[in-house]
Amino acid sequence: MANEKNLKPIRSVSEAREKGKFGGIASGKARRNRKTLKEELIALLETGDTQVKLSVALLTSALDGNVKAFEVIRDTIGEKPKEEISIENPQTTKVLESISKQLKKKNE
Repeated sequence: MANEKNLKPIRSVSEAREKGKFGGIASGKARRNRKTLKEELIALLETGDTQVKLSVALLTSALDGNVKAFEVIRDTIGEKPKEEISIENPQTTKVLESISKQLKKKNE
């Protein structure tokens, strides 16, 4: 994992180009691997038996108390609640309006 202590500075444009080239090659390889995995999973899911087994396992897990499994089921069947943020404090609303007015004055 990169951090300030183990980073090596790039000394020239050609060195930067070479490292970028190797990074691009590695990125392409990773994308191809992900694509292959995705295609294999889709092929497995196309068989009805696999989908039934996964659904039963997910439902069983949710019934055993796995909240994440429950959320996946809920979201999949279209019952996901809307996530909204509301400001109910009148003071906060006044502060936000004041900031908005100040920003508009600066931009004029």
